[in-house]
Amino acid sequence: MGLFEQLEDAVAPAAAATGPSVVGIRGRGGHGSGFVVADGRVVTNAHNVHGRETEVVFADGRRESGSVAGIDVDADLAVVSVDTGDAAPARWGDGATLRLGAGVVALARPRGGLRATAGAVAAVGQEFRSQRGRLVTGAVEHTAPMARGSSGGPIVDRDGAVVGVNTNRTGDGFYQAVPVTEELTGRIEALARGESPEPVRLGVAITPSRMARRMREAVGLPPRDGLLVAGVEDD
Repeated sequence: MGLFEQLEDAVAPAAAATGPSVVGIRGRGGHGSGFVVADGRVVTNAHNVHGRETEVVFADGRRESGSVAGIDVDADLAVVSVDTGDAAPARWGDGATLRLGAGVVALARPRGGLRATAGAVAAVGQEFRSQRGRLVTGAVEHTAPMARGSSGGPIVDRDGAVVGVNTNRTGDGFYQAVPVTEELTGRIEALARGESPEPVRLGVAITPSRMARRMREAVGLPPRDGLLVAGVEDD
């Protein structure tokens, strides 16, 4: 069997099995991808949604207005409540078994049409920062080429089972995906129920270090490392 036949045998069945579950996410800040996880529920990245409302584009071209059911900015996950119609939920796989060299297929719907590309796991146990700077660990980096607007879409195995959620584009053009584990699916189920984690707040307002340095210079104080507290919230 030639290389092209091998690629076709890898990509075509996965795209046929899970492609109908993959959606496009349209918002004021740009576009992304996602996939159906339950009747009336779509998962995507938190950075793909801006505000409580977003537009979801389905495989049949249908466009529906959805609202955010739950969001976890630190984990860069969001679940959108929307009429999913006849779109079947994607099937979960086991991302914990992904190893170096394992073949994956990346699926996305960045501008309406389905995109399906093949690649391999290039690295495991990777780290990246979420929107608010929290360190996300255990990511899988893969070589499947993906267009902008693909974040939030799934990576799947040859059977079409979802083994990861594409989340972070690296400077080298690769994507890092959060692998599917019991912890991840449990978190998504909680978001689907509307259980968004409360952000941890220190309750202290900090002045940027450059401003603190200028203020010290203005009153003739010597330079010093540290933070300037500008305010403290009441309990």
